[in-house]
Amino acid sequence: MRLVVVGNGMAGARLVGEVRSRSRDVRITVFGAEARQPYNRVLLSNVLAGTSTPDQARLVDPAWYGEHDVTARLGVRVTAIDRDRKTVLASDGTREPYDVLVLATGSEPVVPSIPGAGRALPFRTLDDCDRIRKAATSARGVAVVGGGLLGIEAARGLAGRGVPVTLLHLGDHLMERQLDVEAGLVLRQTLGALGVRVRTGVTVSAVHERRVDLSTGESMDADLVVLACGVRPVVGLARDAGLEVDRGVVVDDELRTDDPAIFAIGECAQHAGMVYGLVSPAWEQAAVAADVVTGADRAARYRGSRMVTRLKARSVELAAMGETHLTDEQAEIVSFSHRRNGTYRKLVIRDGRLVGAILLGETPAVGTLTRLFDRGGPLPADRAGLLFPGVLADVAVAQSPVRMPDSAQVCHCNNVTKGQIRACWEAGARDLPAVTAATAATTGCGGCRDAVEGIVGWLSEQEGVSA
Repeated sequence: MRLVVVGNGMAGARLVGEVRSRSRDVRITVFGAEARQPYNRVLLSNVLAGTSTPDQARLVDPAWYGEHDVTARLGVRVTAIDRDRKTVLASDGTREPYDVLVLATGSEPVVPSIPGAGRALPFRTLDDCDRIRKAATSARGVAVVGGGLLGIEAARGLAGRGVPVTLLHLGDHLMERQLDVEAGLVLRQTLGALGVRVRTGVTVSAVHERRVDLSTGESMDADLVVLACGVRPVVGLARDAGLEVDRGVVVDDELRTDDPAIFAIGECAQHAGMVYGLVSPAWEQAAVAADVVTGADRAARYRGSRMVTRLKARSVELAAMGETHLTDEQAEIVSFSHRRNGTYRKLVIRDGRLVGAILLGETPAVGTLTRLFDRGGPLPADRAGLLFPGVLADVAVAQSPVRMPDSAQVCHCNNVTKGQIRACWEAGARDLPAVTAATAATTGCGGCRDAVEGIVGWLSEQEGVSA
């Protein structure tokens, strides 16, 4: 079977790996518009801040393609799909036949229609990071437009380089889709302490060479303007091919489009009316599509994802999940706020189940609450114990590799348990890179890195081997 994958980002690269892990008989060709190896976009803010290198963000070793008999056409864009002949036309003039085609074209930055927008730089790719870093070296002031996840990550990354940054956001508070008003205020104060000036209820109306005009009628000095105004699915290829497109490429529970030979996954796909802009749903979709395409599990179906938004900018820890905007009249709300300390914790409970949560600031309860949210399990009567997990036995256990059960989930992005880490360690993966290669742990948000290193170190100590 000839499988062609259009898109070599986090969704497309994951699909290729999932397919190859299930079958060696599939002939795989993947096209990537970027000439780079696939990389982890979640770590872009760290690259921007200089705390991670581009190589540390890389998802696939260059030798992997040859070792796994995968043809990677990097820096080659697919320009058209010929559904009648089952071929794709590439930007270099070549044609590639397929039996199954998977679209993983991702999304593109939204650029506002304002005068001078061409002077601003988007924040979406590693190449964008390179351009922003170079421009920031001589900038006396930076304006970041957009107070969502990407905007906050960009602002924090630039502030980490010592550049004066002002974050401009049209909404009344930061990340208003995921956070309530109090959480937005705590996050704003946390960013302020890290060197990011935040202005809400305002946006840019024009970009000039050394300043921006604001919607309030003011002007603000800015040598560099970074756009993080959101993204939109890349659907032009699918639309031109006559596939059903709404906000994204419309797919069913098998991730098939209305052409049974063509699938779509990741940020370009729309399932049951939802377009997911996060990594975890894309990887869940990749696993289902790989099962269906290879026949490894013909009954596999995608039923949607329970989204957990994670912000992992340096010195800013945030997780938001589910229905965070319900009121006391609609649900049981348990919350704690300490603005000076940058801490805000909120649980939204309905019918004895956790249906939403906001966790801002360091808290060891993230893993426990994420599992309760994902699985919909009953909550303990002591709600305060969920907010302050030092009294929770299961969280105390999770803090020690010795006492952590093998069933405990260590990497939530990739559903990797302590038992799986132990198993691959016993099979010969004796350091963090080897464990990462075997399980994909740490390749999502990166928040589990210390825990995985701790488990590997503890296992090595048990045999008297130095980690």
